[in-house]
Amino acid sequence: MATRPSLRTALPALVALAVGGFTIGTTEFAAMGLLPDVGADLGATDPQVGHTITAYALGVVVGAPLLTVAAARMERKRLLLALMGFYTVANVLSAAAPDVGWLVLGRFLAGLPHGAFFGVGAAVGAAVAGPAQRGRAVATMMTGLTIANVVGVPLSTWVGQTFGWRVSYVLIGALGAVTLLGLWRLVPAGAGGASRSVRTELATLRNAPLWIAFVAGAVGFGGMFAVYTYVAPTLTGVTGLPGGAVPWVLALFGVGMTVGTQLGGRLADRGVLRAVLIGFLATAASLALFALTGGWVVPALASLFLLGVTSQVLGLAFQTRLMDLSPGAPSLGAALCHAGLNVANGAGAFVGGLVIDAGWGYLAPAWAGLVVTLLGLGLVVAFGRQRVAHQVPETAS
Repeated sequence: MATRPSLRTALPALVALAVGGFTIGTTEFAAMGLLPDVGADLGATDPQVGHTITAYALGVVVGAPLLTVAAARMERKRLLLALMGFYTVANVLSAAAPDVGWLVLGRFLAGLPHGAFFGVGAAVGAAVAGPAQRGRAVATMMTGLTIANVVGVPLSTWVGQTFGWRVSYVLIGALGAVTLLGLWRLVPAGAGGASRSVRTELATLRNAPLWIAFVAGAVGFGGMFAVYTYVAPTLTGVTGLPGGAVPWVLALFGVGMTVGTQLGGRLADRGVLRAVLIGFLATAASLALFALTGGWVVPALASLFLLGVTSQVLGLAFQTRLMDLSPGAPSLGAALCHAGLNVANGAGAFVGGLVIDAGWGYLAPAWAGLVVTLLGLGLVVAFGRQRVAHQVPETAS
């Protein structure tokens, strides 16, 4: 008699996927803390080194749909191994970059498998845990990404500052090798369903509700990034904290993200569309709270913690919603989530920078982020009930 899928039986595979999330999250965000070290070593300015972060985000946006569609016929476990192997090699190549131009190329290559890995991993995690607990299964995988903000990013930043930024990327490559071993040993063969044709994946892209949801998430999630991008100068220049306190505040934000991921998974299992609406409303409230209280230490820290919680509730629900709206290709739907988040990353930073440059102060990005989040909410309210053919029932979505 076949074993009924459950979160307990799926736990080993989910842990392996979470380690992958930890690895990717560590390298994605650690680069921001190593900009001065990279620039000093390669003889480049901070803006020039900043192009490496942009290149990574561009790689995610390009690679998430492209690799997921191109590898539609590949068995899911094998695809996960290929994506993580590519990611590991790209990080080691980044460590060997002789100049900033080659580093930009290395970061672009590293970004390519990011979204596809999370997309395929989310579909595999949901499959091994069963439909009743897919939200919590995806949340378990995504916890690795949020824990990276608490542990991995500070650790890799310290390693890079102490032993050189190249050692930090080599360390991330070693984490990739550990992930490969875990995926090979712990993810069951055949997990995630049968391979699909490229035609099926492309047909999913001809889906208006999917793209409306994608735009709503990419727009609405930009509100959080408008604040997060400029959180360091806001904390030191407005809240009055010393520079040495910023990493601890970012760790607190990461703890909030971890809590929000687990909460979002439970809410998504009870109703995805409702969880999306709750995520938008709660994120908007957190942004307003930070805008109003950012000048005082305790309320500012509390509101940033809440922003970490609420933004991850929204992110988890957003990913599950996209999977629902691509029932023939859930990996592609989940991969599009990470492409959307990276669009939101760039857009949020741009909007936040505009209001700061306009002379409105460092709390202005929170107000601008509130407006952007409410725009995303408006799209969901206006179009959120749209469905696709063979959509899962609303009790599950």
